[in-house]
Amino acid sequence: MATTVLVVLGMILFLIFYIVMIYNRLVKLKNRFKNAFSQIDVQLKRRYDLIPNLVETAKAYLKHENETLTKVTEARNQALAAVKGAASNPGDATAMKSLMGAEAALGGALMHLNAVMESYPDLKADQTMMQLSEELTSTENKVSFARQAYNDEVMVYNIQRETFPDVMLAPMFGFAEATLWRIEAVEEKQAPKVSF
Repeated sequence: MATTVLVVLGMILFLIFYIVMIYNRLVKLKNRFKNAFSQIDVQLKRRYDLIPNLVETAKAYLKHENETLTKVTEARNQALAAVKGAASNPGDATAMKSLMGAEAALGGALMHLNAVMESYPDLKADQTMMQLSEELTSTENKVSFARQAYNDEVMVYNIQRETFPDVMLAPMFGFAEATLWRIEAVEEKQAPKVSF
């Protein structure tokens, strides 16, 4: 009788230890993809900080293109708001979808601005504009690398939470599927050209 009680108690302790181990592993992986998103957040904020300088520099040359500059500014503000929402919970599909949509709109506005600027050779030759272009290009590359790192971490997390036995415990502990950063529109799959 005492041996049976010890065996049952041992099995219960082992089961508790195993559940705690699964929980801790999922917490670790979730924190890794959140950290990876924070790297995207840093680079996007840097880009958002560069855009007002770009608009101000372009204003002097593009006096008749206020609508274009306004669209860029509005798209930047929407993207900034969306990244704040996604940063609070990068695993949330709705927040990530909102961010991806805002980023697509910003990319489109910047591409349109670039097309308009082609008509202004003095602006393209402006030293400040050339420096901003270089900084934006560098930031775009950093954003791309950060997105890839984020997607890698999300993939590891999602695979772990979908494998047995984690798949049985993850929903009980609130570990939902994390959303990959996907590019939906064909235009977005091409890197935005920011050379002015």
